[in-house]
Amino acid sequence: MTNLIKLCVGIKSVSHLKEFRQTRREMGRGRKDGYDVHRTRMMPKRREEIIGKGSIYWVIAGKIQCRQLIVDLDRQYDNEGKKCCDIVMDNKIITTIPTLKRAFQGWRYFEQASTPSDIDIQNGEGDLELAAQLSQLGLI
Repeated sequence: MTNLIKLCVGIKSVSHLKEFRQTRREMGRGRKDGYDVHRTRMMPKRREEIIGKGSIYWVIAGKIQCRQLIVDLDRQYDNEGKKCCDIVMDNKIITTIPTLKRAFQGWRYFEQASTPSDIDIQNGEGDLELAAQLSQLGLI
């Protein structure tokens, strides 16, 4: 299975991303089918390995902190008529063990063997920091 990884520019936390996505849906700026979407310039060539199987892992504040299942990679055209790609994602945001990641441009392929494990966070962002510390100690 192949995943993507991308910086989540302008977002400060997982809860901020959830609020941002919800606000877009409420304003009618989301997709009519209810999925989240992120537009990017380049279409992944490994499309068939990703759709319905892979996720997009979001780097927030220098750490991989969550992911969303990719349901489609949709060829589109921007306002200037240039080709682009809509990454169509399930609207469920899954929290992962926070893992440091240096900045990079665009999206990258992210192989399953390198992905951080999911965690079930019920009580907010403080639990993410605790999970990061426990992960660094090898306890989770």
